Amino acid sequence: MSNQALTLQNSIASAITNPGALGTIESYISAVNRIPMLTPEREHELGATLQEKGDLNAARELIMSHLRLVVSISRQYLGYGLPHADLIQEGNIGLMKAVKRFDVTRGVRLVSFAVHWIKAEIHEYIIRNWRLVKIATTKAQRKLFFNLRSMRPDGQTLTPEHIEGIASKLNVRPEDVSEMEVRLTGRDMSLESQDDDSDDFAPISYLSDEGEQEPGTVLDRRAHDDMQGTGVSNALAVLDPRSRRIIEARWLQDEGGSSTLHELADEFGVSAERIRQIESAALKKMRGAFAA
Repeated sequence: MSNQALTLQNSIASAITNPGALGTIESYISAVNRIPMLTPEREHELGATLQEKGDLNAARELIMSHLRLVVSISRQYLGYGLPHADLIQEGNIGLMKAVKRFDVTRGVRLVSFAVHWIKAEIHEYIIRNWRLVKIATTKAQRKLFFNLRSMRPDGQTLTPEHIEGIASKLNVRPEDVSEMEVRLTGRDMSLESQDDDSDDFAPISYLSDEGEQEPGTVLDRRAHDDMQGTGVSNALAVLDPRSRRIIEARWLQDEGGSSTLHELADEFGVSAERIRQIESAALKKMRGAFAA
């Protein structure tokens, strides 16, 4: 390999996962297109060396010679509005995964094997980044997502006949086609207003539940309800019958039905001060039970 070719490969190697590192995406594409393709014999030799010895230099040469393939495949996905450099970057990751798994004994050229891995990585990137909310999570939905755009009539709404035809070709349900059509034609909407003068009309203002369903609020309410139910029952269980009667009469009656210290003093034949002391000791004992 000439010194010029080696220098070119060294420059591109540092930019494989960041195509913009060479200055512009056009510079990167021009550079990878100047790297010569491998002959079948050389590819087999490098693949065998990588497979048998784990030679990273062999892996590097295999990757570098197929970067133009990634550029070609990535162009097919420019219609999704994502940066070309990012598509190439993800495709390069797929290429590296393919080289790692390449088996020369199967008699298949790397280019045929790598296409699957490159497309899979680009597909995953598009699914993650095309919208804020994932729109394709199942295998059928992904198939629809990457085929519906090319199969639907340009600029036209899908008719029932179109939907049936697409569903039949892709072997999915018509309702799945209709649902994906709605997702593809929709758009993301900011919760907050882009205009300071119209905050009251932004979705955030009318979608808010005033914190009623905030996770922290829900957990606090649940803990409070538990405390009022099983928590109180467990705490009362540690008291003797007289202390429990006093606590229930003083604190657990409906509003306006609580007994006074003097009423309980008459019931138990002791002074009001003694009832207050029993109540205080019982409350302390209950707090200990709550904390346990």
